[in-house]
Amino acid sequence: MISKYKNILVAIDGSDHSERAFDEAVEAAKRDDAKLNVISIINDSELSTSAFSFSKLYAAEKEQIEKDLLKKIQDASRRELENVEPFVELGSPKEKIIDFAKNNEIDLIFLGATGKGEIRLSRIGSTAAYVVNHAPCSVTVIR
Repeated sequence: MISKYKNILVAIDGSDHSERAFDEAVEAAKRDDAKLNVISIINDSELSTSAFSFSKLYAAEKEQIEKDLLKKIQDASRRELENVEPFVELGSPKEKIIDFAKNNEIDLIFLGATGKGEIRLSRIGSTAAYVVNHAPCSVTVIR
């Protein structure tokens, strides 16, 4: 039996794979009449260590992400999906995705196979691999 999902999470970071993950998540949410949670995480390890620089960079990054998320909501609405909620978090993307899923009764996660941080993949590990191994629900990884 195919599960009917109620609460879907999609993580976006502007990469091609996350854009495709968003498209797949919208279709799944429409099919199952589910709520779609769209999350974008500002990776705090990539921001400056100076408190002043950190706050300026964080504010600029958050403003841009909020604009991007608004476009995603409009895109979903044009595709006849109205139950969409955006979230912006600060921290480690892989840990924030897992925390969000656990704290919000997520039953399906969509994310891209690789994101903007592909170059650092060999050094700290894949966000997708971490999410697959630690998620409290099903995970769909999009290439």
